[in-house]
Amino acid sequence: MDTIAIPDALYESRLTALPRISQGKVRDLYAVDDDHLLIVTTDRLSAFDVVLPDPIPGKGEVLTRLSNFWFARTTDIVANHLSELPLEEVVTDHEERNAIDTRASVVRRLKPLPIEAVVRGYLIGSGWKDYQRTGRVCGIELPPGIDQAARLPEPIFTPATKAALGDHDINISFEQVADEIGGELAQQVRELAIAIYRRGSEYAIRRGIIIADTKFEFGLDSNGKLYLIDEVLTPDSSRFWPADQYQTGISPPSFDKQFVRDYLETLGWDKTAPGPDLPDDIIRRTAEKYRQALDLLTVD
Repeated sequence: MDTIAIPDALYESRLTALPRISQGKVRDLYAVDDDHLLIVTTDRLSAFDVVLPDPIPGKGEVLTRLSNFWFARTTDIVANHLSELPLEEVVTDHEERNAIDTRASVVRRLKPLPIEAVVRGYLIGSGWKDYQRTGRVCGIELPPGIDQAARLPEPIFTPATKAALGDHDINISFEQVADEIGGELAQQVRELAIAIYRRGSEYAIRRGIIIADTKFEFGLDSNGKLYLIDEVLTPDSSRFWPADQYQTGISPPSFDKQFVRDYLETLGWDKTAPGPDLPDDIIRRTAEKYRQALDLLTVD
Protein backbone atom coordinates (compact mmCIF):
# COMPACT_ATOMS: atom_id res chain seq x y z
CA MET A 1 0.00 0.00 0.00
CA ASP A 2 1.30 3.49 -0.81
CA THR A 3 2.30 5.71 2.08
CA ILE A 4 -0.49 8.13 2.94
CA ALA A 5 0.42 11.83 3.05
CA ILE A 6 0.02 13.12 6.61
CA PRO A 7 -0.92 16.81 7.07
CA ASP A 8 0.29 19.12 9.82
CA ALA A 9 -1.29 18.64 13.23
CA LEU A 10 -3.58 21.00 15.15
CA TYR A 11 -3.47 20.37 18.89
CA GLU A 12 -5.53 23.42 19.90
CA SER A 13 -7.48 25.99 17.93
CA ARG A 14 -7.20 29.71 18.63
CA LEU A 15 -9.80 32.11 17.26
CA THR A 16 -9.70 35.79 18.15
CA ALA A 17 -13.23 36.85 17.15
CA LEU A 18 -15.24 34.14 18.96
CA PRO A 19 -15.29 33.23 22.65
CA ARG A 20 -14.30 29.65 23.37
CA ILE A 21 -16.83 28.25 25.80
CA SER A 22 -15.47 24.76 26.33
CA GLN A 23 -12.64 22.43 25.41
CA GLY A 24 -13.28 18.71 25.41
CA LYS A 25 -10.99 15.78 24.83
CA VAL A 26 -10.96 16.45 21.09
CA ARG A 27 -13.27 19.38 20.28
CA ASP A 28 -13.00 23.11 20.92
CA LEU A 29 -16.40 24.78 21.18
CA TYR A 30 -17.03 28.46 20.37
CA ALA A 31 -20.11 30.63 20.80
CA VAL A 32 -21.38 32.19 17.56
CA ASP A 33 -24.76 33.65 18.55
CA ASP A 34 -27.87 32.64 20.47
CA ASP A 35 -28.70 29.94 17.92
CA HIS A 36 -25.33 28.64 16.72
CA LEU A 37 -22.05 27.19 17.90
CA LEU A 38 -18.77 26.50 16.12
CA ILE A 39 -17.14 23.12 16.69
CA VAL A 40 -13.47 22.72 15.82
CA THR A 41 -12.31 19.11 15.84
CA THR A 42 -8.63 19.08 16.72
CA ASP A 43 -6.03 16.34 16.35
CA ARG A 44 -5.94 15.63 20.08
CA LEU A 45 -6.23 11.97 21.06
CA SER A 46 -7.59 10.62 24.31
CA ALA A 47 -6.98 7.13 25.59
CA PHE A 48 -8.38 5.71 28.81
CA ASP A 49 -10.03 9.14 29.28
CA VAL A 50 -6.66 10.95 29.32
CA VAL A 51 -5.76 13.45 26.58
CA LEU A 52 -2.34 12.46 25.31
CA PRO A 53 0.38 15.09 24.76
CA ASP A 54 0.94 14.18 21.11
CA PRO A 55 -1.67 14.93 18.41
CA ILE A 56 -2.45 12.63 15.49
CA PRO A 57 -2.00 14.75 12.34
CA GLY A 58 -5.13 14.98 10.19
CA LYS A 59 -7.34 13.17 12.69
CA GLY A 60 -9.69 16.11 13.19
CA GLU A 61 -10.26 16.47 9.47
CA VAL A 62 -11.01 12.74 9.17
CA LEU A 63 -13.53 12.88 12.02
CA THR A 64 -15.24 15.95 10.56
CA ARG A 65 -15.44 14.61 7.01
CA LEU A 66 -16.64 11.21 8.12
CA SER A 67 -19.27 12.65 10.45
CA ASN A 68 -20.57 14.89 7.67
CA PHE A 69 -20.66 11.86 5.38
CA TRP A 70 -22.90 9.99 7.84
CA PHE A 71 -25.00 13.02 8.73
CA ALA A 72 -25.91 13.33 5.05
CA ARG A 73 -26.86 9.65 4.88
CA THR A 74 -29.07 9.56 7.97
CA THR A 75 -31.24 12.65 7.57
CA ASP A 76 -34.20 10.43 6.72
CA ILE A 77 -33.80 8.76 10.13
CA VAL A 78 -33.21 11.81 12.33
CA ALA A 79 -32.39 15.51 11.99
CA ASN A 80 -28.84 16.56 12.87
CA HIS A 81 -27.12 19.59 14.35
CA LEU A 82 -25.48 20.93 11.17
CA SER A 83 -26.65 24.41 10.22
CA GLU A 84 -26.68 26.25 6.91
CA LEU A 85 -24.71 29.19 8.28
CA PRO A 86 -21.47 29.40 6.23
CA LEU A 87 -18.13 29.24 8.01
CA GLU A 88 -17.08 32.38 6.09
CA GLU A 89 -19.71 34.39 7.98
CA VAL A 90 -18.62 33.00 11.33
CA VAL A 91 -14.81 33.21 11.02
CA THR A 92 -14.02 36.21 8.86
CA ASP A 93 -10.26 36.25 9.38
CA HIS A 94 -8.78 34.50 6.35
CA GLU A 95 -5.77 32.95 8.09
CA GLU A 96 -7.76 31.70 11.08
CA ARG A 97 -10.42 30.24 8.80
CA ASN A 98 -7.84 28.45 6.67
CA ALA A 99 -6.38 26.85 9.78
CA ILE A 100 -9.69 25.19 10.68
CA ASP A 101 -11.81 25.03 7.53
CA THR A 102 -11.50 21.26 6.99
CA ARG A 103 -12.29 20.50 10.62
CA ALA A 104 -14.91 23.12 11.54
CA SER A 105 -18.69 22.75 11.75
CA VAL A 106 -21.23 25.48 12.37
CA VAL A 107 -24.07 23.83 14.28
CA ARG A 108 -27.34 24.57 15.99
CA ARG A 109 -27.30 25.38 19.69
CA LEU A 110 -29.00 22.44 21.36
CA LYS A 111 -29.29 20.96 24.84
CA PRO A 112 -27.31 17.69 24.89
CA LEU A 113 -28.88 14.71 26.58
CA PRO A 114 -26.86 13.58 29.63
CA ILE A 115 -26.23 10.06 28.30
CA GLU A 116 -24.13 8.29 25.68
CA ALA A 117 -26.33 6.27 23.32
CA VAL A 118 -24.13 3.20 22.83
CA VAL A 119 -25.05 0.46 20.35
CA ARG A 120 -23.19 -2.84 20.21
CA GLY A 121 -23.32 -5.25 17.30
CA TYR A 122 -20.40 -7.34 18.54
CA LEU A 123 -19.33 -8.36 22.04
CA ILE A 124 -16.08 -6.58 22.91
CA GLY A 125 -14.62 -4.05 25.35
CA SER A 126 -16.54 -3.25 28.53
CA GLY A 127 -19.51 -5.18 27.16
CA TRP A 128 -17.41 -8.33 26.94
CA LYS A 129 -16.15 -7.78 30.49
CA ASP A 130 -19.72 -7.32 31.78
CA TYR A 131 -20.84 -10.45 29.95
CA GLN A 132 -18.00 -12.55 31.36
CA ARG A 133 -18.88 -11.42 34.86
CA THR A 134 -22.69 -11.47 34.76
CA GLY A 135 -23.94 -12.93 31.47
CA ARG A 136 -25.49 -9.52 30.79
CA VAL A 137 -24.58 -6.20 29.21
CA CYS A 138 -26.24 -3.13 30.75
CA GLY A 139 -28.90 -5.38 32.20
CA ILE A 140 -29.59 -7.15 28.90
CA GLU A 141 -29.33 -10.91 29.30
CA LEU A 142 -27.43 -12.62 26.48
CA PRO A 143 -27.23 -16.31 25.50
CA PRO A 144 -24.43 -18.31 27.15
CA GLY A 145 -21.26 -19.26 25.31
CA ILE A 146 -20.72 -16.14 23.20
CA ASP A 147 -17.06 -15.70 22.25
CA GLN A 148 -15.10 -12.49 22.53
CA ALA A 149 -15.69 -10.27 19.47
CA ALA A 150 -18.59 -12.45 18.30
CA ARG A 151 -21.46 -10.86 16.41
CA LEU A 152 -24.59 -10.53 18.52
CA PRO A 153 -27.91 -11.92 17.26
CA GLU A 154 -29.22 -8.34 17.10
CA PRO A 155 -27.66 -4.96 17.90
CA ILE A 156 -28.30 -3.94 21.50
CA PHE A 157 -28.66 -0.53 23.12
CA THR A 158 -26.22 -0.28 26.04
CA PRO A 159 -26.19 3.31 27.27
CA ALA A 160 -23.58 4.95 29.48
CA THR A 161 -23.19 8.01 31.61
CA LYS A 162 -21.55 11.02 30.00
CA ALA A 163 -18.43 11.45 32.11
CA ALA A 164 -16.63 14.71 32.79
CA LEU A 165 -13.18 15.23 31.29
CA GLY A 166 -10.79 12.76 32.91
CA ASP A 167 -13.53 10.54 34.32
CA HIS A 168 -14.76 7.22 32.96
CA ASP A 169 -18.15 6.56 31.37
CA ILE A 170 -20.20 4.03 33.34
CA ASN A 171 -22.54 1.55 31.68
CA ILE A 172 -26.14 1.94 32.83
CA SER A 173 -29.43 0.19 32.11
CA PHE A 174 -32.22 1.37 29.86
CA GLU A 175 -34.37 1.80 32.99
CA GLN A 176 -31.81 4.24 34.38
CA VAL A 177 -31.91 6.21 31.13
CA ALA A 178 -35.70 6.34 31.34
CA ASP A 179 -35.46 7.64 34.91
CA GLU A 180 -32.98 10.30 33.75
CA ILE A 181 -34.66 11.66 30.61
CA GLY A 182 -38.15 10.13 30.64
CA GLY A 183 -39.47 6.87 29.23
CA GLU A 184 -40.81 8.20 25.92
CA LEU A 185 -37.61 10.06 25.05
CA ALA A 186 -35.47 7.10 26.14
CA GLN A 187 -37.43 4.82 23.82
CA GLN A 188 -37.01 7.27 20.95
CA VAL A 189 -33.25 7.50 21.53
CA ARG A 190 -32.91 3.72 21.65
CA GLU A 191 -34.83 3.19 18.42
CA LEU A 192 -32.96 5.94 16.56
CA ALA A 193 -29.54 4.82 17.78
CA ILE A 194 -30.11 1.24 16.65
CA ALA A 195 -31.51 2.41 13.30
CA ILE A 196 -28.47 4.61 12.63
CA TYR A 197 -26.10 1.83 13.65
CA ARG A 198 -27.84 -0.63 11.32
CA ARG A 199 -27.68 1.84 8.43
CA GLY A 200 -23.99 2.51 8.99
CA SER A 201 -22.86 -1.03 9.69
CA GLU A 202 -24.66 -2.45 6.66
CA TYR A 203 -22.97 0.12 4.44
CA ALA A 204 -19.55 -0.26 6.06
CA ILE A 205 -19.38 -4.05 5.74
CA ARG A 206 -19.76 -3.66 1.98
CA ARG A 207 -16.67 -1.43 2.14
CA GLY A 208 -14.64 -3.93 4.15
CA ILE A 209 -15.16 -2.45 7.62
CA ILE A 210 -17.00 -4.02 10.53
CA ILE A 211 -18.43 -1.42 12.92
CA ALA A 212 -18.37 -3.46 16.11
CA ASP A 213 -19.96 -0.83 18.32
CA THR A 214 -20.46 2.91 18.47
CA LYS A 215 -21.81 5.72 20.57
CA PHE A 216 -24.08 8.56 19.56
CA GLU A 217 -25.06 11.79 21.23
CA PHE A 218 -28.41 13.51 20.92
CA GLY A 219 -29.69 16.97 21.81
CA LEU A 220 -32.99 18.81 22.09
CA ASP A 221 -34.05 22.19 20.75
CA SER A 222 -36.28 24.60 22.64
CA ASN A 223 -39.37 22.83 21.26
CA GLY A 224 -38.23 19.40 22.44
CA LYS A 225 -37.27 18.15 18.97
CA LEU A 226 -34.50 15.54 19.02
CA TYR A 227 -31.32 15.95 16.94
CA LEU A 228 -28.26 13.81 16.31
CA ILE A 229 -25.20 15.81 17.44
CA ASP A 230 -21.43 15.70 17.96
CA GLU A 231 -19.91 12.99 15.72
CA VAL A 232 -21.28 9.93 13.94
CA LEU A 233 -19.70 6.53 13.22
CA THR A 234 -16.10 7.72 13.34
CA PRO A 235 -12.96 5.87 14.45
CA ASP A 236 -13.14 7.88 17.71
CA SER A 237 -16.73 7.02 18.56
CA SER A 238 -16.70 3.46 17.20
CA ARG A 239 -14.66 0.29 16.88
CA PHE A 240 -13.77 -0.22 13.22
CA TRP A 241 -12.38 -3.66 12.33
CA PRO A 242 -10.97 -4.71 8.93
CA ALA A 243 -13.44 -7.35 7.76
CA ASP A 244 -10.74 -9.44 6.11
CA GLN A 245 -8.83 -9.78 9.43
CA TYR A 246 -11.80 -10.42 11.68
CA GLN A 247 -11.94 -13.44 13.94
CA THR A 248 -13.52 -14.23 17.29
CA GLY A 249 -11.72 -15.10 20.50
CA ILE A 250 -9.41 -12.07 20.31
CA SER A 251 -9.65 -8.29 20.16
CA PRO A 252 -9.39 -7.86 16.37
CA PRO A 253 -7.03 -5.35 14.74
CA SER A 254 -8.69 -2.01 14.18
CA PHE A 255 -8.76 1.26 12.27
CA ASP A 256 -9.53 3.20 15.43
CA LYS A 257 -7.57 4.37 18.45
CA GLN A 258 -7.57 0.87 19.92
CA PHE A 259 -4.22 0.65 18.12
CA VAL A 260 -2.88 3.34 20.47
CA ARG A 261 -4.55 1.77 23.51
CA ASP A 262 -2.84 -1.53 22.72
CA TYR A 263 0.53 0.23 22.56
CA LEU A 264 -0.10 2.06 25.85
CA GLU A 265 -0.98 -1.23 27.56
CA THR A 266 2.64 -2.34 27.00
CA LEU A 267 4.09 0.60 28.95
CA GLY A 268 2.98 -0.06 32.51
CA TRP A 269 1.31 3.37 32.53
CA ASP A 270 -1.21 3.83 35.36
CA LYS A 271 -3.75 5.45 32.99
CA THR A 272 -3.81 8.76 34.84
CA ALA A 273 -2.73 12.18 33.57
CA PRO A 274 -0.30 13.12 32.24
CA GLY A 275 -0.28 10.61 29.44
CA PRO A 276 2.95 9.28 27.96
CA ASP A 277 4.53 10.61 24.79
CA LEU A 278 3.91 8.58 21.65
CA PRO A 279 6.76 7.44 19.39
CA ASP A 280 6.82 8.93 15.89
CA ASP A 281 6.06 5.53 14.36
CA ILE A 282 2.92 5.07 16.48
CA ILE A 283 1.74 8.58 15.56
CA ARG A 284 2.35 7.99 11.85
CA ARG A 285 0.69 4.57 11.78
CA THR A 286 -2.31 5.82 13.75
CA ALA A 287 -2.76 8.74 11.35
CA GLU A 288 -2.62 6.32 8.44
CA LYS A 289 -5.27 4.09 10.02
CA TYR A 290 -7.67 7.01 10.42
CA ARG A 291 -7.13 8.09 6.82
CA GLN A 292 -7.53 4.54 5.50
CA ALA A 293 -10.87 4.23 7.27
CA LEU A 294 -12.08 7.48 5.70
CA ASP A 295 -10.95 6.41 2.23
CA LEU A 296 -12.51 2.96 2.47
CA LEU A 297 -15.86 4.39 3.48
CA THR A 298 -16.05 7.48 1.28
CA VAL A 299 -13.88 7.09 -1.83
CA ASP A 300 -15.49 5.38 -4.81
